[in-house]
Amino acid sequence: MNRSIQVEGAFGVLKSDYEFNKFLPRGKNSVKTEFILLCFGYNINKLHSKIQSEKTQKHLHELKPSAYLWNRVTKLI
Repeated sequence: MNRSIQVEGAFGVLKSDYEFNKFLPRGKNSVKTEFILLCFGYNINKLHSKIQSEKTQKHLHELKPSAYLWNRVTKLI
């Protein structure tokens, strides 16, 4: 799936489901804080729905170990 489509979906949810139209505070730091809180709430709701539908351990692609972890494991063997 194209990344731009995924991002548009998230903004669509924020605008329609959360009824988010504009930032209330003024100033760069205040707007950044409000946006981070909004994203945090969105991700918590997304995680909650995955937990409810029992889809937390399903992956579309095979998970690959990180290079750091792989190097640590090979040194132990």
